[in-house]
Amino acid sequence: MIIDCHGHYTTAPKPLQDYREAQLNHLKDANAINAIPLPTISDDEIRESLEGAQLKLQRERGADLTIFSPRASAMAHHIGDANVSRRWTEVCNDLIQRVVALYPSNFVGVCQLPQSPASPPADSVRELERCVKELGFIGCNLNPDPSGGHWTSPPLTDRAWYPIYEKMVELDVPAMVHVSSSCNACFHATGAHYINADTTAFMQFIQGDLFKDFPTLRMIIPHGGGAVPYHWGRYRGLAQDMKRPPLPEHVLKNVFFDTCVYHQPGIDLLLKVIPVDNILFGSEMVGAVRGIDPETGQYYDDTKRYIDASSLSAADKQKIFEGNARRVFPRLDAKLTGR
Repeated sequence: MIIDCHGHYTTAPKPLQDYREAQLNHLKDANAINAIPLPTISDDEIRESLEGAQLKLQRERGADLTIFSPRASAMAHHIGDANVSRRWTEVCNDLIQRVVALYPSNFVGVCQLPQSPASPPADSVRELERCVKELGFIGCNLNPDPSGGHWTSPPLTDRAWYPIYEKMVELDVPAMVHVSSSCNACFHATGAHYINADTTAFMQFIQGDLFKDFPTLRMIIPHGGGAVPYHWGRYRGLAQDMKRPPLPEHVLKNVFFDTCVYHQPGIDLLLKVIPVDNILFGSEMVGAVRGIDPETGQYYDDTKRYIDASSLSAADKQKIFEGNARRVFPRLDAKLTGR
């Protein structure tokens, strides 16, 4: 089985964006925000949005199941206040649940959280619990920078985040550490801000003792870990200088990486540096990079090709394609085994 751990609903029907535009037009009027009617989207519109995109690519590229969440760049937690974020988040998560209900063999849900720069992370706990217990989701996306590129939140190891971690442990769900759009002109969203955040999150985990307090907490750093694999010696050396335990002991029991790396040498480096048990297959297809690589004639985000072409054993490829995802997402494993 091929499980893609990193998919977003980037092709959602237009009424979803119309709802968002209505929010953006009334950001300073809470009563107006609360009165905006929910988007009306038919099942046929959902099918149409997927059949020519994610589902088509699943079939063409040989994937079986996508762990699916709302569009990451559209979370935009820096826009509006906590009420705006909460209502937008609920609408987006409910739409993911409808996708899963229509295509239970192709998609399983992961939620966005109603984060907001001025709100404590604890305010997101209720939505996480709703999505897992009521909607059947298997994890969440956690934005380490709700300010959208200004980094006003405390590090992920700060106790302000602990209420979310406590609920994650209770529910036995992981988080993908995933920022949203950038409102800082210095940082291109997908080319800089995303990669910066991946790298920053890993360094924060090195600096702190989060996993001593939460030994079963699981975090997925997307996009191949940003700069981490390329600078693995730097992080090993920094951890050593800080008198931290070796990285396998300090963070690799809890931190995982996906394969959203869009060329063969990058994937080969990831596979050489990071233990196979810490890598989950992901493509983020119909996402940040949608074109065809003129050097190969293949889509950049067809990441299965890179794993297939690697020198890994069949057993190790099976871990990346399926086994590790089932271990990191135990609720997914339970769904697949019928427990």
